[in-house]
Amino acid sequence: MTSAAVNLHTFLDAIRFIGSNWHLLLDKAAQQLELAGAALGLAMAVVLPLGIALGHLRRGSTVAIAGSIAGRALPVLVLIAAFLTVFGIGFVNNMIALAVLASGPILINSYEGVAHVETNVVDAARASGMTAGEVLRRVELPLALPLLAAGVRVAAVTVVATAPIAAIAGGGGLGDIIVNQAGYGFDGVLGASICAMALSVFAYGVLTVLERAVTPAGLRRLAELEKGNRRRETVPVANIT
Repeated sequence: MTSAAVNLHTFLDAIRFIGSNWHLLLDKAAQQLELAGAALGLAMAVVLPLGIALGHLRRGSTVAIAGSIAGRALPVLVLIAAFLTVFGIGFVNNMIALAVLASGPILINSYEGVAHVETNVVDAARASGMTAGEVLRRVELPLALPLLAAGVRVAAVTVVATAPIAAIAGGGGLGDIIVNQAGYGFDGVLGASICAMALSVFAYGVLTVLERAVTPAGLRRLAELEKGNRRRETVPVANIT
């Protein structure tokens, strides 16, 4: 049997496993989404206000960049192991470790989104009599919303894709199947891995739709115009002889 035939046979076995155990996989996927959602919510509650505040003050870029790098660079396995001594095995440990992973893109995007609102727009709002809080709520946040939403989307997809690793410390989810080849066989491991990838794609699609929904129509049209201009600029001009 050729290598391609073996690979196809293995893939078909994984699909059969999914079909035969969809109820189990659905339950594990729900556990994974619950863990990922809690981690994302914790990260947003902690770092989103910080990034917005730093961006509003136009200060602390070093803090935002360093926090973003640290959040992305620290291995989740190391964080889970470190938190074992404090939180033990289970949901809380894994939630905090994944929240650290999610904090990077949320922090940097919230800072960049608010800090890079056009200065003349902010100055005009202040000149009209708006207070600092009104400028933030009515001018800076609406204009920064697309970048804020993009940061949350990146963080969410990263956390959903990484969450299966939490199974090694009692986090549940699809990782329970992926790390247990002895119990579920290779077709089960591959089937659960396919479901984990599909879950990440699903999260990306849902959050992309939400991002578009919360972005003001004017900003969407402006982004589309800028994208069209960039495309025209990259089209090579034919030599005329």
